[in-house]
Amino acid sequence: MQFALVVSRFNSEITDQLLRGAVAALRAHGVSPKRIRVVRVPGAFELPVAALRLARSKRYAAVIAIGCILAGQTPQYAYLSQATYQGLMLAGVLTGVPVTCAVITARRWDHAKKRASAKGLNRGGEAAEAAWEMAHAR
Repeated sequence: MQFALVVSRFNSEITDQLLRGAVAALRAHGVSPKRIRVVRVPGAFELPVAALRLARSKRYAAVIAIGCILAGQTPQYAYLSQATYQGLMLAGVLTGVPVTCAVITARRWDHAKKRASAKGLNRGGEAAEAAWEMAHAR
């Protein structure tokens, strides 16, 4: 089985940690690095389109989306988060390929860092675990 990880470059300090957690989780299940494809996109808004393309290729057992959306002083945070989550869900529904979500939405930087921590909670690892489970739930 091959797995695709689509990763936002925006807030890369967080997304790189999430990516490391996801890869570590897949490797713990015996997935070879040759069976893990990482695709970088500019930001969270681009994640659903890339996830849909990867899922439509039918080359991957699951797609893992990784991003970080932080609240600012405008309502853009809410709109961006909603569009991203709905787009990722739609990519999975339209293709039948599991698309899991490690897109952190946080009001503060320190909250995002906790959710991407190498020690303890890492949403990237959790999304990879979900992808692994869904890939085997046929």
